[in-house]
Amino acid sequence: MTPRTIRRQKQEPVSVRREVRITNRLGLHARPAAQFVKCARSFRSEIWVVNRGKKYSADSLIDVLRANLDCGATATLEAYGADAGEAIDRLKELLAEFHEHEEP
Repeated sequence: MTPRTIRRQKQEPVSVRREVRITNRLGLHARPAAQFVKCARSFRSEIWVVNRGKKYSADSLIDVLRANLDCGATATLEAYGADAGEAIDRLKELLAEFHEHEEP
């Protein structure tokens, strides 16, 4: 394989889905939701939050807030694109970090 072939293989779009649980005591309220959206926008893939059968764009703060992700809620993160796996992994980590950094 040539370097060009390898590069093309890495850039092929993939679809990734992962279930997440919101553990932050206050849920995904405005401040962490804004950080979540900022992180989602840093990827080229299209990313969605699926909650209660509805799909919300992870690129939109309004959509993420409309997903109504309270503490204990489960949702599915979906991504489609060349960096979909990386995007979902990072967003899942970020959601866990919100719990670790919350104030008592």
